[in-house]
Amino acid sequence: MNYVVVVNHEEQYSIYPDDRELPAGWDDAGFRGSEKECLEHIDTVWTDIRPRSLRERI
Repeated sequence: MNYVVVVNHEEQYSIYPDDRELPAGWDDAGFRGSEKECLEHIDTVWTDIRPRSLRERI
């Protein structure tokens, strides 16, 4: 099974099966692959796991 990396308005990342319609509130982050590849990609790009709204307040 292949997955797509998704991101929400708070810039939080997750993966979702690429053969399904994305859930409300999540957008395609532009990366597809196996579960392992997607999780490795998220580890690379999501370096600050605080929600965007919290980062902006600090």
